[in-house]
Amino acid sequence: MKFDFNKLKEINDLDFEQVAVWPFEVKTVVVLFVIILSLVGGYYGLVKSKLPLLESAQNKEADLKLTFQAKYRIAVNLKAYEEQLTNLQNDFSSMLKSLPTSNETPGLLDDITLVGTSAGLTFRLLNWQREIPKEFYSELPIEMEVTGGYHDFGQFASEIAGLPRIVTVHDFEVTQEENTLKLQVQAKTYRAAVDNETSTSVSKGGAK
Repeated sequence: MKFDFNKLKEINDLDFEQVAVWPFEVKTVVVLFVIILSLVGGYYGLVKSKLPLLESAQNKEADLKLTFQAKYRIAVNLKAYEEQLTNLQNDFSSMLKSLPTSNETPGLLDDITLVGTSAGLTFRLLNWQREIPKEFYSELPIEMEVTGGYHDFGQFASEIAGLPRIVTVHDFEVTQEENTLKLQVQAKTYRAAVDNETSTSVSKGGAK
């Protein structure tokens, strides 16, 4: 059937009570108009208000996928993670054993004195300073003042680093004094905040 556009000119003179006898062309245009209005109304009335919910659901789906992928990788590598955890616990336990206990700190000064005199140094000052509490450990500073030569200082620092208990040296200051050199330095050692409880928890963790 041929579509006659001239029939559309009659649309303003049509009676809505005589829809049945309207020309085919007019009926087609009216139907298309009604369909378009229905689609637009449906979009703004039903669909548009749901779009934020759809976007939120899509974002949640993406997050869940990332979470699943992360957990899947952990599950696949669980054995390797457990081995790494065991190694870390063993390393931590070894480090704790390198920290002096309360009973060992007095003897640590004797060890430092022996190291210094063996390196050819003369001690003028060797004193504990005030303990500095930290979250998981305590810092024990040691104030030192010795005299000797450059090579003696180097040997001293090297042998301190080789002590069985952790001792670090900080704030070097070397000055000339007549025919010798004076070294002022602060050494630090560290002690676990609660020696027995920390060691026990580490041992239990390693045994799991």
